[in-house]
Amino acid sequence: MNSIAVFIVDDHKLFREGIKFALSKKEGFEVIEEASNGSEFIEKIPFVDPDVVLMDIDMPIMNGFEATKLALQQKPHLKILVLSMHADQGHYLKMIELGVKGFILKDSGADVLTNAISEVSKGNNFFSQELLMNIILKKHDNPTGAALSEKLKISTREYHVLELLCQANTNQQIADKLFISSKTVEGHKTQLMLKTGTQNSVALVLFAIKNQLINL
Repeated sequence: MNSIAVFIVDDHKLFREGIKFALSKKEGFEVIEEASNGSEFIEKIPFVDPDVVLMDIDMPIMNGFEATKLALQQKPHLKILVLSMHADQGHYLKMIELGVKGFILKDSGADVLTNAISEVSKGNNFFSQELLMNIILKKHDNPTGAALSEKLKISTREYHVLELLCQANTNQQIADKLFISSKTVEGHKTQLMLKTGTQNSVALVLFAIKNQLINL
C-alpha cells in the first residue's frame, strides 16, 4: 500500500520537524514537501502532488487563507487539512468556505493527527472533537432547531441523513444504515445544502450543529 503523501505548511520549523517526527513513527505516511509560508507553498505546489496538505493559518508573507484560496484555484481537488491554534468559529468557518476538508487544533495528539490525515486523504471530512464542542457551546441561544427545521422544510429522511452525517458517517455508511443508495444520499445532501444555503458537507454539518437542527 502506498504511503499518504503529506505537504506541511507552517512558519515554525520546530513544529514542522515535530510533525515529521510524529509521522515517521507511524506506518503509511510520508512528508514529501514543506513550506514556511503561503507564498513558498504556492511556488512549490505546481510541482508536487500531495495526498494531504497540512495548512497553518497565521504565517508571514502570505497567510493560510490566501494560500488556500490560490492553491484551490490551481488544483481544485487538493485536500487541505487546517492545523491551527485558533478555536474560534471565525477562523474555521472562513477556511471551510474556501473548501478545506478538515480542521484540527495544533495541540491535538499524534493519533488524532494521523487519523485526520487518513480520513482527509480518502476524501472524507474531519473535525477534532475540541472544535465540535466549541461549536456546540457557542450555539444560538434561541431555540432555533425545530422551528428552523420546519421553516426550511427538511423532510424526515433528510433529517436522518443529516443526523448520520453529523455523526461523521460516510455516504456509503449512511446508505447502508438507511437502506438506500449512496447516490440517493448524495441527492438528499444536495437538497439539504440548497435549503440551508451551505456550499459543502462540512459547512452543512456546522450549520446543523450551530442551529441545533440535530442533537449530538
